[in-house]
Amino acid sequence: MAEVEEPSRERWGNRISFIMAAVGAAIGFGNVWRFPSLAYDYGGGAFFIPYLLALFFIGIPMLIMEVALGQFYQSGDCGVFMSMNKRLAGTGLASVSCSFFVTLYYVPLIAWVLNAFFDTFSDYAWDGSQDEKFDGTTYVLDTVIGGSTVTANGFATRIAPANVGYLFLSWVCVYCCIAFGVKVEGYITYFTMGFPIILLFMFLIICANLPGSSDGIRAYIWEWDLNVLTERPEVWSTAVSQIFFSIGVTFGIMTAFGSHCDRNAPAVENSIIIALSNSFFSFIAGFMVFSAVGALATKKGVDISDVDVGGFSLVFGTVPEVLDGITGGKHLVRLFFLFLFLLGIDSAFALTESAVTVICDTSYCAGKPRKLVAGGVCFVGFLVGLLYVTDAGLSFLDVVDYYVNFIMMLVGFFECYAVGWAFDIDKQVASHGLTAVVLLNTGTFVSVFVASFLWFAGDESYVLGGWLALIFIYLAYFKGVVLSLKDHHGAGMDMKSELYDLYFGNITTLCDTLRPVVGFLPLIWAIFIKLIIAPLLLLLFINLAFSGNFGVYGGYAVMPYQFLGYISIAIPMLIFLAGVFVPSIYSGFNAAKSMDDIVANDEKDDEKTEKKLMADNDTEGEAA
Repeated sequence: MAEVEEPSRERWGNRISFIMAAVGAAIGFGNVWRFPSLAYDYGGGAFFIPYLLALFFIGIPMLIMEVALGQFYQSGDCGVFMSMNKRLAGTGLASVSCSFFVTLYYVPLIAWVLNAFFDTFSDYAWDGSQDEKFDGTTYVLDTVIGGSTVTANGFATRIAPANVGYLFLSWVCVYCCIAFGVKVEGYITYFTMGFPIILLFMFLIICANLPGSSDGIRAYIWEWDLNVLTERPEVWSTAVSQIFFSIGVTFGIMTAFGSHCDRNAPAVENSIIIALSNSFFSFIAGFMVFSAVGALATKKGVDISDVDVGGFSLVFGTVPEVLDGITGGKHLVRLFFLFLFLLGIDSAFALTESAVTVICDTSYCAGKPRKLVAGGVCFVGFLVGLLYVTDAGLSFLDVVDYYVNFIMMLVGFFECYAVGWAFDIDKQVASHGLTAVVLLNTGTFVSVFVASFLWFAGDESYVLGGWLALIFIYLAYFKGVVLSLKDHHGAGMDMKSELYDLYFGNITTLCDTLRPVVGFLPLIWAIFIKLIIAPLLLLLFINLAFSGNFGVYGGYAVMPYQFLGYISIAIPMLIFLAGVFVPSIYSGFNAAKSMDDIVANDEKDDEKTEKKLMADNDTEGEAA
């Protein structure tokens, strides 16, 4: 089928530019500090079980969904979901709001990296020459971040002036990367993503050859504590949130990036390359980081368990300290902070791109220069980001990061529900009746909700009750669906055909419509989105809600820390609900063309192409 291009929509320079930009968006600080830290905390190699399951059965299908929809509709998150149903505009905006919340603390994190980098040129302290008891993590917390002045209760007392300057510089870098369009952005990632790959393997070779490195690697991958999979059930939700955060789904990034691809680009193939590249980088980074952990433990004569392997400590303490002890260590430390900066900057401008794309697609900004929109977003980000360059900035970052990871699970559920259940729902109602459609929807998710509540809110004695609730509630609703279909007699189909159409009709239509444009797209993908991933994300969200951390995370005070976390959850929720109940509030956000309109345009374009070919053949025949 011929392409239908929007002349005004900029394209990536080539396929490699898109893949490099998407991989750069996915790979960031979390691959180097969060993934290895989680693996160690959750049973070493045992963590790879929920992680890999989450990658292949949730992460990759959702990445395919976002890239494919962005390509097909040629729009950002809001336009894509709004085109499906006007009440789903809030789904896209909720994901973009999560993206922007992350950007607000992610860029200050880059500012700290810049501070630490330039600090090595003016006041080098990593060799311990200024303090025999030097500790890298403490140095960064107290000197670089400025946390030495927080109150005894952990409250902020001041803004760190140097970090304000580095925050401004970081936002200028982000602006320069996105202001000139995705074509330039893609070419920038050749360096911002390519060079860190080279540095990662260089650091891995260096650290893996240090005394004690094998002990660290053993703690990272070879020691398996399978008990955590049952005794700490939040590991399953944590693995999914790590996948979401790492490959960039539920943030609107991949939808925005996909919207700038050619419509006939191979969405499935590209998505698999992006996801596997990200996980491979995380896996290799874990070896590098824990080689350094083992080396530091050997150097200090302590056990691995006595080394602080919290994510922040790994990259701001352990690795720089180890690199400093090597010949030429001062330069290696500088290269490591450059490595972190490059990892962070392409993730930061990808997160910002998500918001810029959605804003540029609105009627409010029609005809406005992209540079102006990008400048406005970056300026707002700088102002709000001042909160994170106070001396208590790390505490604010830690809390918001937790709660954003929490709400991402729910936003992922919204997206999968929109694609798997809300898509074409009007046609299903017309064919099978409102009652049957509502009962199937509510029965699927009410049964999961009640069962999850019993499993995770109660003790072990409620597990059987959860399974019984799941089965009986679902069967009760299913019986209601069958009775409703008998009364409706819709579409001239028998009962088996009607049930098949209720479960698979809309997603079959979705696949059949997307496939000629975005390439190979198996039906099993859509079945997973609708019947597996959507209910599973609701279950995992409830699992995380009852993990015991909500409202008391990290022992931080309710005001301002937990309250800021509550806001991070409340705003995406309100954005979503506003779209459901008051869709007119988003009237200024332009929906992409409907799927029917796009298909009709494709067919017209095919006809024009066919007529042109026939005319060319006739001309050649006459000339002969």
